[in-house]
Amino acid sequence: MNNSTRSAANGNDNKKFKGDRPPCSPSRVLHLRKIPSDVTEAEIISLGLPFGKVTNLLMLKGKSQAFLEMASEEAAVTMVNYYTPVTPHLRSQPVFIQYSNHRELKTDNLPNQARAQAALQAVSAVQSGSLALPGAPANEGTVLPGQSPVLRIIIENLFYPVTLEVLHQIFSKFGTVLKIITFTKNNQFQALLQYADPLNAHYAKMALDGQNIYNACCTLRIDFSKLTSLNVKYNNDKSRDFTRLDLPTGDGQPSLEPPMAFGAPGIISSPYAGAAGFAPAIGFPQATGLSVPAGLGPGALGPLTITSSAVTGRMAIPGAGGIPGNSVLLVTNLNPDLITPHGLFILFGVYGDVHRVKIMFNKKENALVQMADANQAQLAMNHLSGQRLYGKVLRATLSKHQAVQLPREGQEDQGLTKDFSNSPLHRFKKPGSKNFQNIFPPSATLHLSNIPPSVTVDDLKNLFTEAGCSVKAFKFFQKDRKMALIQLGSVEEAIQALIELHNHDLGENHHLRVSFSKSTI
Repeated sequence: MNNSTRSAANGNDNKKFKGDRPPCSPSRVLHLRKIPSDVTEAEIISLGLPFGKVTNLLMLKGKSQAFLEMASEEAAVTMVNYYTPVTPHLRSQPVFIQYSNHRELKTDNLPNQARAQAALQAVSAVQSGSLALPGAPANEGTVLPGQSPVLRIIIENLFYPVTLEVLHQIFSKFGTVLKIITFTKNNQFQALLQYADPLNAHYAKMALDGQNIYNACCTLRIDFSKLTSLNVKYNNDKSRDFTRLDLPTGDGQPSLEPPMAFGAPGIISSPYAGAAGFAPAIGFPQATGLSVPAGLGPGALGPLTITSSAVTGRMAIPGAGGIPGNSVLLVTNLNPDLITPHGLFILFGVYGDVHRVKIMFNKKENALVQMADANQAQLAMNHLSGQRLYGKVLRATLSKHQAVQLPREGQEDQGLTKDFSNSPLHRFKKPGSKNFQNIFPPSATLHLSNIPPSVTVDDLKNLFTEAGCSVKAFKFFQKDRKMALIQLGSVEEAIQALIELHNHDLGENHHLRVSFSKSTI
C-alpha cells in the first residue's frame, strides 16, 4: 500500500494521529490501534515476537488500543518497518502500529495486568528454553523477519501411509494449523502446511525436523516454503483449509481415512492433549490388539503391529468397521437415562447439519447420528469423541451404516428415531454462513446470541443456574448487547447447557442461540 491508500484505509483516525503532532521518533514502545475487542494478550504479543523479545504489554480494550514494549529500540524499528508496507491483521481485522511517545511502560501498579504478565512469562519461558535460532544472539532467539508461516514437509522412508489427519495431529501441537496440501513429487510424499503465525512454523521445524512419525520409519524432513500463503480449493483427504469448512470436496465423495495411533515410540505413541487442555483436534482411537499381517514374520516391525489393510495403503480401525468418507457416526457410551434424539441433534448440530438420529432400541447407550456430509461427520467426531456428557465419556466413530433408516409403519420405536432433515435449527444450511468460521472445540465458555433488549444479566445467569450450572463469569459484548459470553464450572456443564438451552424461548420472539466460544472472560 502506498501512503495515500493507507491514509484512506485508516479513515479519519490518521488526521488526529498524523496531523496534530509530528510522527514520533523511534521508541521501543509501540502503540497499536484498532485492535478487535475479543483479541487475547497472546495474539498481541505474537505480532512482536518475530522481531525480538517482548518485555511488556498494556491492553486498553475499551479504546481498542494496546501498547507493546520491545526489549530494544532496534527490534521496534524493525517491526515498524516490516508492518508499514504490510498491515498486520488480528482476527481478520487490520491493526495499525506506530511508535509511542512513551519510552517505557510502567505497569507495576495497574490492575488487570496479571493476564498480560502471565502471557509474557509463558512466551519468555518458551524463548529461553532450547528454542533459540542458531547463530542469533541468545536474547533475541526468535524468528527472522519475513520468515514464512508455511512449512514444506517431505516424508522419507514412507513405510505406512501418512494421512492429512496425522500431519494435522502432530503439527497442531505447535500452534493453529490453517491449511494443509499433500502431494507426491519425485516419488516422495510431501506436504505444505500453513500456520497462523511464522513463530509456530519456526518452533515446529526445530522440534520435528528429523523425527520419525512411527517407529523407525516415516521420517520428517522440514524446510520453510518460499510460499507465504496456501490456496486450497477443495477439502478432502489431499488438501484441507481448516478455516473454510464450506469448500467443496472436488471429487464428489471425500475419502477421509480414519486416523490411527500406534503403540510405537515414534511421535505418535499416544494421542496429544491439544493446546490449552482442549481435547486433541483429531481423536486417535487407541489401536489395541492389532495383529501382525501374515508374511511379515514376528518382530519384523519391532513394537509396531499393524493391520494388513494398512500395508495395502488403507488404514482401518480394528473392530470399528466404519466406512471412510461416511456421513453416519456410531456414538457409544451414552447415558441411557438422560440422552434423547433431540439432545444428540443439538450437540452434533454444532459441527454440522444433523439429518437423522437413532438411539438403539435394545442398547440405549448407543446411537447413530447421520450428518449432512462426510466432512461434517469427521468434524463432529474430532471435536466430540472423548468429551463427557451426563457423567459418561462419549465415543464417536464412523459407522458401517451409510444411512439411518426410519422405522416402518407400526414398528415399535418409542420415539427413538427422529428425522431432523427439515429442522429450522440447522446452523450450516446457508452456504458461506458465518457459523462456518465459528466452529470451536467444546469449552466451558459459551457464546450466547439473539438476546432481546429486555433480558438482563441476572435473567441469563438464573436461566443457566436453573439448568444446573454454576456460573463463574458473564459479560455482554460492548458493541452488541444481543451477544454475551458466559463461563460455566466445567466443559461438561457447558455441553449440557448448550443441549438444554440452545433455541430456548426468551420472549419477544427471540430464541437464544448457544455455541462454544474460543474466548475466555
